[in-house]
Amino acid sequence: MFQTFKTVLARDILLATRRRTDVLTALFFFLIVISLFPLGVGIESEVLRRIGPGVVWVAALLASMLALERLFASDFADGTLEQMLLVPQPLGIVVFAKVTAHWLLTGLPLVLIAPLIGLQYHLPGATQGVMMLALLLGTPVLSLIGAIGAALTLGLRGGGILISLLVLPLYIPVLIYGSGAVSASMMDGAAVQAYLFILGAFLLLAVVFSPWATAAALRISVE
Repeated sequence: MFQTFKTVLARDILLATRRRTDVLTALFFFLIVISLFPLGVGIESEVLRRIGPGVVWVAALLASMLALERLFASDFADGTLEQMLLVPQPLGIVVFAKVTAHWLLTGLPLVLIAPLIGLQYHLPGATQGVMMLALLLGTPVLSLIGAIGAALTLGLRGGGILISLLVLPLYIPVLIYGSGAVSASMMDGAAVQAYLFILGAFLLLAVVFSPWATAAALRISVE
């Protein structure tokens, strides 16, 4: 199973490097959104510091949703997905590998550029570290939940809009606790740990249940 996971992961990353535009779209969208907000609300450091956590997480949520429609679409179009359904290894392992590749290409870059975002919004150094950790815990949850929506809407016309309607309500708790962790680090450092623990619990539940729910949804969509 580990070999299957590694093979699918390497394959998806290789294919993504050949379609750099699809990968960079989410990152550029994220950068554009967080860069435009200071222009709209002003450059006062206190205002930017107050709205920064919410802006970062809303932008991360929307950027993650941009690439969801293509998560299984190309494999479905060329018949690769049907072959994946026939392999002896559990389909959940294949799904988990594809979601991991999706996060490495769309979620991890957001985590890595978080310190630059913190500087733009005048966030303290400790808060920038909390923001990176919160994004590191929360963005995989967005990818795992989004994979279920992508599988359910596979092959449907207007799938991108349907994915948004399906997954957006499930994203809201991650948004609340992710931005809450960053805000709490600027007010009461003792509360940060609770927010991060909740995000970790979300991640653990998503890792355990999401691949198998996505695999079941893929079988339904293909049939």
